[in-house]
Amino acid sequence: MNYCSHCGGEITTVIPEGDNRLRYVCTQCSTIHYQNPKIVAGCLPVYQNQILLCQRAIHPRAGYWTLPAGFMELNETTQQAAARETWEEACATVEIDKLYTLFNLPHINQIYLIFLAQLPQPIFSPGEESLSAELFTEETIPWDNLAFPTITKTLQYYFSDLKQQQFTFRTIDIAPHASYQQVK
Repeated sequence: MNYCSHCGGEITTVIPEGDNRLRYVCTQCSTIHYQNPKIVAGCLPVYQNQILLCQRAIHPRAGYWTLPAGFMELNETTQQAAARETWEEACATVEIDKLYTLFNLPHINQIYLIFLAQLPQPIFSPGEESLSAELFTEETIPWDNLAFPTITKTLQYYFSDLKQQQFTFRTIDIAPHASYQQVK
């Protein structure tokens, strides 16, 4: 950040009074520009034990498969964001259930929230950000072509939980080049 979005003044990094870390602060109007993690909200849409996945048409990871998910917008809940992203990426309407996985990705300043969801009818098609949208069973999921570790882990947890018919909420920390750490 070089210039203030409030007044256009130059930005410097300082520890503001009463704070404990470097922040971007305008040298003219003293506005503090906080930078906080982005929240990614999505869902695991299920239709008759099949999972709806989207093949990404955009970067990063264009051509790879993912659960419908994306950055939250202002003035929406996490559940609304997950449902909106499903509509945008798969033209599908879902019934959001409970929060299923929460991933902390501090190395890229993101928090990933994936909700379990029901796809009441098998009505879907690729949205603007998708090349394809398809239903998959555990055996047919393109495991080697999943876009992100958050998606792989969520699907692994789901199929494991499906066998026991007990869907446990999980919080997982993911750091680059490190093993997954599950936090309860």
